[in-house]
Amino acid sequence: MSKKLNLKSILIGGFFSAFVPIGAYLFLKFNGHDGHIKLPKTYGIEKTGSHEQDGKMVADTTYHTIQDITLISQLGDTVSINETLKGKILVVNFFFTSCASICPVLTKNMKLLNKAYKKNDTSIRFLSITVDPDNDSVVRLRQYADKYEVNHDKWLFLTGNKKAIYDFARKELMLKLEPGDGGKDDFIHPEQFVLIDKYRNIRGYYNGLDSNNVRLCAEDAAYLIVEKNVLHEKRR
Repeated sequence: MSKKLNLKSILIGGFFSAFVPIGAYLFLKFNGHDGHIKLPKTYGIEKTGSHEQDGKMVADTTYHTIQDITLISQLGDTVSINETLKGKILVVNFFFTSCASICPVLTKNMKLLNKAYKKNDTSIRFLSITVDPDNDSVVRLRQYADKYEVNHDKWLFLTGNKKAIYDFARKELMLKLEPGDGGKDDFIHPEQFVLIDKYRNIRGYYNGLDSNNVRLCAEDAAYLIVEKNVLHEKRR
């Protein structure tokens, strides 16, 4: 079984490594979204309406924008999602260091995404947030990160106030942390990777245990790197 998993990891890693030039190609070809590439959808419709443009009524939609949370990284740095990481595309997942079941798989798959974007490390950051902050101290997060030989500048392992973390997961990322606060069940966490664009809109949910879903996350992140969002920027 372990040999099969190792082989799959090698194959996936090879694909992600090969995918990086595709992202660069898209950037050079489009230099920003010009309407000819299919972009990831936006999640969390909060309001629909319309406005007049050039004498015509145009439908518009307001999407959920993620509110800020401030956490502490494995290096002991204070990190604000919307200020410290302003303008960065984010891939977020949840874990805890004592988890021996799915967390190692999630972490290894997040590491593959890190490798895929080695050349684009100014555009994207990866965040792994603990759901067990009472036990996952800064020191413990650093040890966990070092175990996986992560790039500490690009991949942040974060801890902080438990209620704030759970509220952020549920209300801002619209994830389910079942069955609720209190007791050991706090440590049940979602398997999804959440893709967030630089404007803080949610652009995708991916099963972090599924290699095909992780591949799709890599592809969608590449499109966001070259996206020119007309809701926030003027077309070139």
